[in-house]
Amino acid sequence: MKWHENLDEMMQHLAKTGGFLTVRDEDGKVNTMTISWGFVGYLWNIPQFLTVVRPQRYTRDFLATADSFTISVPFSGLRDELSICGRQSGRDIDKAAVVDFVPAKSVSSPIVAGCDFYYECKITYRDELHSSKIPPDIYKKHYDGDWHDFFVGEIVETYGAQ
Repeated sequence: MKWHENLDEMMQHLAKTGGFLTVRDEDGKVNTMTISWGFVGYLWNIPQFLTVVRPQRYTRDFLATADSFTISVPFSGLRDELSICGRQSGRDIDKAAVVDFVPAKSVSSPIVAGCDFYYECKITYRDELHSSKIPPDIYKKHYDGDWHDFFVGEIVETYGAQ
């Protein structure tokens, strides 16, 4: 499957019900969190997935040292798991008790079993969001001092349910 196949459907489900951002850190620990937005497109003539994570999130610590991340999007089902992984921190619970992690095809970070769409991404860029560069109306609506960091990953594998 090419990275852009089913992109509209995947993005609709990501925005509506969420997906899992999963990462294995440099020490081999795995965590996942629920996300509901991101960007998919070309950067440097390479297909990329851009995700944003607040610095206080446990997953952000993993992303700081990881070489990859995966995006697993269920089109139906896993609602309770998405809710738990969005509300509860991996600092407090073992997410492997909530979802089944299975090896990805091409990257070190695993995917979440039972989803309908997967991106495997090799991290190519990390950066902090700078408040001075955000339009004031967007800042007031979405941030008010609660930032996100950017993580861009080259899409190296895309596939549907296995």
